Amino acid sequence: MKTTLILTVLAAATVANAQTQDIAGDWQGTLKPAPGAELHLLLHISKTGDGTLKATVDSVDQSAKGIPISAIAFQDSTLTFTSDAVHGKYEGKMNAAGAIEGTWTQSGPLPLTWTRAVKASDIDGAWEGVLDVGQKLRLVIHLTTTKDGLAATLDSPDQGASGIAATAVKRDGASLTVEVANIGAKYEGKIANDYSSIDGTFAQGGGQFPLVLKRGAEAVKKEGPRRPQNPAKPYPYRAEDVKYPNPGAKIELAATLTIPNGKGPFPAVVLITGSGQQDRDETVFGHKPFLVLADYLTRQGIAVLRSDDRGAGGSGGNFAVATTADFATDVESAVAYLKTRPEVDVHRIGLAGHSEGGVIAPMVAARNRDIAFIVMMAGTGVSGDRIIVAQVVAGAEAAGASHEAAEAAGVQQRRILDLVEQEKDEAVLREKLKAELKDAPAAQFDIVYKQLTSPWYRYFLTYDPAPALRKVTCPVLALNGEKDTQVPSKLNLPAIRQALQEGGNRHFETDELAGLNHLFQHCKTGAVGEYQGIEETFAPEAMEKIATWILAQK
Repeated sequence: MKTTLILTVLAAATVANAQTQDIAGDWQGTLKPAPGAELHLLLHISKTGDGTLKATVDSVDQSAKGIPISAIAFQDSTLTFTSDAVHGKYEGKMNAAGAIEGTWTQSGPLPLTWTRAVKASDIDGAWEGVLDVGQKLRLVIHLTTTKDGLAATLDSPDQGASGIAATAVKRDGASLTVEVANIGAKYEGKIANDYSSIDGTFAQGGGQFPLVLKRGAEAVKKEGPRRPQNPAKPYPYRAEDVKYPNPGAKIELAATLTIPNGKGPFPAVVLITGSGQQDRDETVFGHKPFLVLADYLTRQGIAVLRSDDRGAGGSGGNFAVATTADFATDVESAVAYLKTRPEVDVHRIGLAGHSEGGVIAPMVAARNRDIAFIVMMAGTGVSGDRIIVAQVVAGAEAAGASHEAAEAAGVQQRRILDLVEQEKDEAVLREKLKAELKDAPAAQFDIVYKQLTSPWYRYFLTYDPAPALRKVTCPVLALNGEKDTQVPSKLNLPAIRQALQEGGNRHFETDELAGLNHLFQHCKTGAVGEYQGIEETFAPEAMEKIATWILAQK
């Protein structure tokens, strides 16, 4: 997942008078906008000669320094400040231990505790490099000094992933080791004498690849490959930015509705994004699959509604505390909105979900008989824990690991998931996971533990899509790429087919599309590392299949 806190440096800060007490100095805190994602912040507070306070904030992981605080006050042990630059505000109270516990509010409220900052090490900050695994893949390691020692997170910008928590960080002189157990990865390198680079090796899935890291946001060339399928304006149809409510969740969702030219009403489809916080185009790896798909479908005479996920883009809500079931209510709200549009044929409204969206589509259709059809694009047919283990094995093999090494990685992942699912006592679970992740320092373990026990993760692990599929009575098209390593077709398509048959649904089609990966791109191995380097965003034959099938549903 990719989670970004927009931090833009604007004008110099103005300040408010305050009682300073001992608030002046440097403070550190960590925002957690989504499970597994972290943003490390440094708050610098100073006192002027007349007693007023001034402050700036650094976002370490985004290489943004000196973000101005527009107004700050500390009174009766309560710290408040606002930043016009990022449209955010904070309020917190100092506790007996001297920490300030409170809430940061930007697109939504997030807990944020400030503690006195530990002096940064000489390698704190962002380190970037390019990994060559057959395709060029940028990696960023963020190093931060905490009271427990060095901590790290890993970003893979070309894969749309950020804030992946390291489970162990060790430094011995010029030697640095960063381990990320959740993805089976380890980086070992030597720090240059002038601290300008780290020369080392990145290991994952049985493969080892040289990786030189350099300091700063400009260390890696940012130009990506072409995206020739992205449509260019003017479009031969109408595109309208809209908003609609989810009354039950008390949020408003932002979306784009594309409407074919000509006389309606038209069949319509709601596009449903995959896991992780996504925008309406499902932007990932530099691709915009839903922009390309919506353009194609609308040109074929199908109205398309595609929305920003909760808390993303123009949509409200807190993504971090939501589960797949919550996202299903957002989809139901989208359907309700389409029913209000005169351009839409209310009897031909369907759903098309990708990955987790392919789980949500049958969940919604099972309890809403007015859904005319669903399209499952790399949707799952088995429980989430089975999917995750299969991902680990298939991904490792696609990356070049031996079958034995890949299976061993799957066994380790299964062991961790079994603990999360079976151990009901939180204290016992914590200790057992500590034993499993024995090399992780306390700070890193806390990050991993919160990810593994987050509401979304727990729900996904145990959710079995089969019961919902058995209740779906509308026509279903289920598509998987033959080389999909994230939702393997041979595990999921037979399970989807079996569940639909058991429910008595006779109007379904399940197809494995030759040579395509999880994003429905033509590929070589299906490895995640290929996604960014492939210029194609969405295979034409897959889009044609979807459009033709939807138009055939009368």
